Amino acid sequence: MSYLTIALAKGRLAERTVELFERAGIDCKALKKPTRKLVLVDEDQGLKFILVKPSDVPTYVEYGAADLGIVGKDTLLEESKPLYEMLDLGFGRCRMVVAGFPRHRTRPITLANKRVATKYPNIAMNYFRAKGETIEVIKLNGSVELGPIVGLSDVIVDIVETGNTLRENGLVVLEEICDISARLVVNRVSLKMESSKINNLITRIDGVLKEEGNDRDY
Repeated sequence: MSYLTIALAKGRLAERTVELFERAGIDCKALKKPTRKLVLVDEDQGLKFILVKPSDVPTYVEYGAADLGIVGKDTLLEESKPLYEMLDLGFGRCRMVVAGFPRHRTRPITLANKRVATKYPNIAMNYFRAKGETIEVIKLNGSVELGPIVGLSDVIVDIVETGNTLRENGLVVLEEICDISARLVVNRVSLKMESSKINNLITRIDGVLKEEGNDRDY
C-alpha cells in the first residue's frame, strides 16, 4: 500500500497540527495514542506520520522521506530548502526581530562590524546583508538575550511572541524582520507523483482555515 507520509515536529506544533487535522476530518487517533514510536501508520486513511525534531522537518521533506511537513517559517528561512510552501496554517504566531538595549550604541563592540548573537545565523546574515551591513554572527543555542547583557554582542536576532523575556532583561525590539507561523510544505516530486492525494489534503485543510478566518494570500 502507498502511504502519504507527513513529517511533524515533536511538541506543541504537533499538538496544534492534530487539532487542525481533526477539524479537517482527518482521523488522528494514531497520533493521540501514548507511544514512543517515531513512525505511526493509519492503514485506513493511507497516512504515515513521522515525528522528528523541528529543525529536521525540511530535510525529511526535501529528500522525499516525507511527502509533506508542518514546520515553522523560522525553520524554513534558516534551512532554505527547495520545498513548496503551500499553506500558512495560522498558529504558532510570533515575530523574528532584531533586539537590544533601548539606548542607541554610538559604536559597536568591535570597530570592524556589529556582533549579532542568534540561533538563526543564516537569517541574521541575510537580513543585515540586504541592508548593506557587515556583521559578525555569534551562534548561540541557549538564551540569546544574554548576548547584549554580558557584552558578547551588540544585538540579537530571535523570535518574539509576547516580548516579556526581552522586557524583563531590559531589551527592546529594534527592528522587525518578518512574521512567523506554522507552514505546510511539500516535496516537489511528491506534488507531481501524488498530486491527487496531496491536493485533496490541502483543500480540506485550507477549507477549515478559511471557515475560521485564517485564510491567506497563498
